[in-house]
Amino acid sequence: MGRLQDKVAIITGAGQGIGLAYAQRFLDEGAKVVVAEINEDRAAAGMNTLEGKGDALLVQTDISDEASAQACIDKTVEAFGTVDILVNNAALYYDIDNFDPSFDYLKKVFAVNQFGAWLMVRAAAPVMAKQQYGRIINQSSGAAYAYSFPSFGDDFTGLGNYSYSITKWGIVGLTKFMAAQLGNWNITVNCIAPGVTMTEATKKIVPDFFIEGMTAQTAMKSTLEPEDLAGACVFFASDDAKFVTGQTLVIDGGLAMPA
Repeated sequence: MGRLQDKVAIITGAGQGIGLAYAQRFLDEGAKVVVAEINEDRAAAGMNTLEGKGDALLVQTDISDEASAQACIDKTVEAFGTVDILVNNAALYYDIDNFDPSFDYLKKVFAVNQFGAWLMVRAAAPVMAKQQYGRIINQSSGAAYAYSFPSFGDDFTGLGNYSYSITKWGIVGLTKFMAAQLGNWNITVNCIAPGVTMTEATKKIVPDFFIEGMTAQTAMKSTLEPEDLAGACVFFASDDAKFVTGQTLVIDGGLAMPA
């Protein structure tokens, strides 16, 4: 028996990277997993990886769209009867442009990274409240604590919008507010903030020199693989953490060490 035996879990952005690692580990722990993924190619590749590992269902989902978020919950309930666990992993990251300072771009990133998480929880919470049980795990980032990144240079060219970092900092706060409300219905809400994790997205958008520099500053002098985060996600999703809520766990090898 796995630690998540027969629990129904939705993992957003589970077609690749960290989300896919979560999905694989959850299936190993006995959960039924809904892969909520917007990109058709990533969804197909992810489902191929999960084939034969357990009970996995693909639901194409745009978390920034209110109707799509609600449809994901409805299809999960239709297929499996309930929603026990929601992992808000999806974010605009693979194609993030940290140097676009426009208001329009800031709104675009907020729509996915911040509002998308809120929409998914809003849709799932009534199901969890009705059954008096739920586990919500939000995904922040070590970028929420890296105030000097990206570097804007010595010449002032206007205020940056800090889009990725500020939305991930917002997830930390959102976790606490949600935890304070939903605990009354035996729903816990916690947060994972990964450091530099060697996903395809990280390799695509983060320069090698920056990865090397950040790694050198960690206590453990090493980068993370997506699988290194999965144990923490299982812990928050399991009854081992039934009295843990409103907490953020930074997993970065000892770079950011918030009090």
